[in-house]
Amino acid sequence: MNKVTMQDIADALGISRVTVWKVFNNYANVSAALRESVLAKAKEMGYTKGVSELESPESERNVSVIVSRPNSAVFWTNIIHRLAQELYLHNINLMYTYMPSRYSENYKMPPILHSNTVQGAIVLNVYDIRLMEQINQLKIPKVFLDIVPQFDRSKLSGDLLLLEGFHCIYQITESILDRGVRDIGFVGDIQYAKTNLDRYKGFCQCMKDHGIAVKEEICMTSKIGIFSYDKEIYRFLDSLEKLPEAFVCASDYIAHFLQLYLSEHPERIPKGIIVTGYDGSSEYANVEGLITTVDVKTGLLGKRLAMQIIYRMDHEDAPYELAFIKPSIIFRDSVLYG
Repeated sequence: MNKVTMQDIADALGISRVTVWKVFNNYANVSAALRESVLAKAKEMGYTKGVSELESPESERNVSVIVSRPNSAVFWTNIIHRLAQELYLHNINLMYTYMPSRYSENYKMPPILHSNTVQGAIVLNVYDIRLMEQINQLKIPKVFLDIVPQFDRSKLSGDLLLLEGFHCIYQITESILDRGVRDIGFVGDIQYAKTNLDRYKGFCQCMKDHGIAVKEEICMTSKIGIFSYDKEIYRFLDSLEKLPEAFVCASDYIAHFLQLYLSEHPERIPKGIIVTGYDGSSEYANVEGLITTVDVKTGLLGKRLAMQIIYRMDHEDAPYELAFIKPSIIFRDSVLYG
């Protein structure tokens, strides 16, 4: 007698093999009635592999998304929305846990994170090292999207996903150099996140490889207050006797502040200026579709985070993982007011 397969069960019920596969892999988006029919038919046909373990629906689990920074923008909400959708398909609830943007001595971690209420945590846009250290000490599976540069990565008790920035910004900088431009500045807080630092390193390495010294006086890499980006960037630009031919920005968020400044001071750029970004955000209408940027697929990133926390919860003893996600670059003319 031939061995019974999932396809045999699917044919007997007049459904797809994928649906049968979903039942045997505990997908939550299969109705209880259909699930019972598949299991009953499997037993009837002598397909017993894994059936006993599937008699009772998988118990629900909870995952907390830990977020900080009040300016959570569309970039972050898109990630969280897709994250919630993907976890739902696996019978996992997503719970929102807010943390302040800065640590204070009287701050205490939310009880939900150490009361057995959640079985895992995904850490987004938390960029205070003391808060990150406290999160790192939680005895639950964790997945981090980015960390602060000062954090010792060897001590991280969780998986780390990073948006690749070194090579992306290297290529963007090189595309500017290929146009004969040599006077290029960089704007981005490199203490804010490891990804920002990587982007700056890519910029510096490209300039070095082309035999061009980075002019520190036209680069703004110092810490920027979360509520004062506009003021500090304006102050920096005002301090420059002459604007460079181009600015490579660590994000579209920064690029849009540059554009606002330039729109108010067109006399400073009679021949135009090249401005580039990173993130591919549609949130900043004044630069959307105009500048070279890096296209981060936030929905897919949310899905990737969901799959990683599921793996980490199911395999707590597995070695921690470091993964780089490399988005594609969208090259554009990028000349503002030329």
